[in-house]
Amino acid sequence: SPSLLPLSLSYYLPSGIFYPLCCPSRASILTGKYPHNHHVINNTLEGNCSSKAWQKSEEAHAFPALLKTLAGYQTFFAGKYLNQYGHSEAGGVEHVPPGWSYWVGLEKNSKYYNYTLSVNGKPQKHGADYSKDYLTDKLANMSLEFLQYKSNYQPFFMMVSTPAPHSPWTAAPQYQDSFNNTKAPRDPNFNIHGKDKHWLIRQAKTPMTNSSVQFLDDAFRKRWRTLLSVDDLVEKIVKSLEVRGELDNTYVFFTSDNGYHTGQFSLPLDKRQLYEFDIRVPLMVRGPNIKPNQTSQMLVANVDLGPTMLDIAGINVNKTQMDGMSFLPEGKMNSSSWRTDILVEYEGEGSNVSDPACPLLGPGVSECFPDCVCEDSYNNTYACVRTVAPSANLQYCEFDDNEVFVEVYNVTSDPYQLTNIAKTIDQEVLEKMNHRLMMLQSCSGQSCRTPGLIVTHFMSTHLKRVARRY
Repeated sequence: SPSLLPLSLSYYLPSGIFYPLCCPSRASILTGKYPHNHHVINNTLEGNCSSKAWQKSEEAHAFPALLKTLAGYQTFFAGKYLNQYGHSEAGGVEHVPPGWSYWVGLEKNSKYYNYTLSVNGKPQKHGADYSKDYLTDKLANMSLEFLQYKSNYQPFFMMVSTPAPHSPWTAAPQYQDSFNNTKAPRDPNFNIHGKDKHWLIRQAKTPMTNSSVQFLDDAFRKRWRTLLSVDDLVEKIVKSLEVRGELDNTYVFFTSDNGYHTGQFSLPLDKRQLYEFDIRVPLMVRGPNIKPNQTSQMLVANVDLGPTMLDIAGINVNKTQMDGMSFLPEGKMNSSSWRTDILVEYEGEGSNVSDPACPLLGPGVSECFPDCVCEDSYNNTYACVRTVAPSANLQYCEFDDNEVFVEVYNVTSDPYQLTNIAKTIDQEVLEKMNHRLMMLQSCSGQSCRTPGLIVTHFMSTHLKRVARRY
């Protein structure tokens, strides 16, 4: 949240995701698997988002189901599940995913008013009365009800998934005038041309039009406003745990499903790109045996959330098909066996016909703004190795397109990813990176948890030499 959380969360990790888009990332959180293993590739039913195939192959193995069946947990879900949840072709709101003792699922995608909830499989329609219907507050109140009425003789797990700050960015009435002078960050990569990047980034108009800058600043303010109600939700839940005497024995995780850009490399507004602003999310944790106000430098990702929850419950992740690993501090978190890299995957989406407003761009693009800056395309399909280790902090990406375009960034010397060093780095280093990428793209379970193979003194030396050139 942009404002201070009312809870002093005590453990910050430089986390990452693997898919800068809602549904695939949420699927990775639930299953502990990379997208190439759970096969959710976009936010559509055709892309396996909450589809019958997903339900049949993955839902029963998601970590909440394992908590319930293997460890006797009471489980509670409230909010946005997967974007196509409740679709008539996927069982409608009557479908309740296995593993949830109490289920409050939002039908389809993000809304704040005029929505339908599935309450244990029964539709509950809501209107536009703030006091009764504002979704963030509704989720908070239903969470408090669960805490009040749950059994005190069983462990519990809650997953509260607010659509905020997704569009349409509808703030609660009391927050509609907040942050009136706030603007999107003007970092060094704001409103500049990505001259050495993939063609989709190069096509962005620089400088952006005044209307685009105004739009993204307005969206930025609205997003912050919606998060003030999320702050309220967190505070209410934490206070309830405290009053009940359960806070000191409860882990609290605060994170998101993907990043977001607002003007970086002249892209007005969206996600879907390989850069830090789209693939990094916050991850803050407090709970037993976690010391306050510390930051871990270990590389943690969304596939690690499920294994960590299982570890808390005493379930062995090695007996599952999960690709991630537990980051509990008393586990392997600080040992030399912890990974040094993660895989980032994305499959681009584009229309088969030209956008009528942008005919010169031809078919294959999507998410186009009025000035014909398009945020996605069918060949915006890439895979990356994101490495974080004492000897290297870098990103290596390959596109699945006619160019087989490559982007490489030394994030230590170039944190805003301004300079693609793919053409200046040694060929032997590129080959090592390519080999590691192919291994991760085909990994499953235990083979995904190996330490990075490409972080060597050899590569570190060459990266430092390249960095000095710039």
